[in-house]
Amino acid sequence: MLSLLFLIFFGSVEIIFLSSSCMKIPHGGWIPVLLTTIFMAIMFVWHYGSRKKYSYDLHNKVTLKWILTLGPSLGIIRVPGIGLIYTELASGIPSTFTNFLTDLPAFYQVVVFVCVKTVPLPYVPLEERYLIGRIGPKSFRIYRCIVRNGYKDVQKSEDDFENDIVMSIAEFIQLEAEGSGNMEGSVDGRLAVVRTSDKFGKRLEISESDRYGEGSSSLDPVMLSGSKSATLLYLQSTYEQESPNVGLRRRFIFKLPDAKYRDPNVKEELMELVEAKHAGVAYVIGHSHVKAKWTAPYLKRFVIDVLYSFLRKNCRATAVVLNIPHICLIEVGMNYYL
Repeated sequence: MLSLLFLIFFGSVEIIFLSSSCMKIPHGGWIPVLLTTIFMAIMFVWHYGSRKKYSYDLHNKVTLKWILTLGPSLGIIRVPGIGLIYTELASGIPSTFTNFLTDLPAFYQVVVFVCVKTVPLPYVPLEERYLIGRIGPKSFRIYRCIVRNGYKDVQKSEDDFENDIVMSIAEFIQLEAEGSGNMEGSVDGRLAVVRTSDKFGKRLEISESDRYGEGSSSLDPVMLSGSKSATLLYLQSTYEQESPNVGLRRRFIFKLPDAKYRDPNVKEELMELVEAKHAGVAYVIGHSHVKAKWTAPYLKRFVIDVLYSFLRKNCRATAVVLNIPHICLIEVGMNYYL
């Protein structure tokens, strides 16, 4: 009843304004109607194309069963570091990940599927913003992170976001080992609102490095000896010297506190997470090319191939919206035939 009253009241106001504008068309009052039509067409095309693209991702996602058939090694070479894979799917494995593995059978030792959702609230409390879960067995080191933002929340910097991800995963590992009841059901396992835990932030010790802009040289060289080669460190230092803005990034060091762990596997997983963070974080996003099928009707092909493609080319890139640093960005090309 409340929704009906809302529709009747504001619908009546809109009808009155629209009818008054239509009555003024013979006298030159057609500009408001034309602008309204243009803006409504833009919103319809963008919504239609985005919905079709999301449906394509939803129908082409990979199930957990496919991941389990690959075995503990996932059939690929695991390299040091953390790979943050951005996806719009809250469950399942996106086709971007499988396309990446098909072209290059190597990936990071810790994989995190990040799904950023905007909820119909102005602000989301920081304690309820991150949902952390696990995909597959523990030996896979694959996690899922759902970030819930309000439509008035400000995007955080990449340093704070990376630290929040690492701290949240560490808290989830401990909560899972302790058998905490603060878990919710999920297709891939269980999701936890980790920041509601009283021990959040105490699982790992974090400190900011004294030196800036020196790449991984500000970290312990013994820790990095097995993660990055001398050639890679030289190339990174050369890039940072040529790009002064990169030197403004803050450096953080994580380490495990002096505590006893009842399960040695928990300590091993936390140590692997810390080592992966010190090795580096890479952001993997899909660089999609959307086309309509040849069998599609002419109107659909015109909307997708011309109008929607024009809007996509003239809007901000995903990396800019998500505030992803350019040096850590990996784009995977994807062709969408809607």
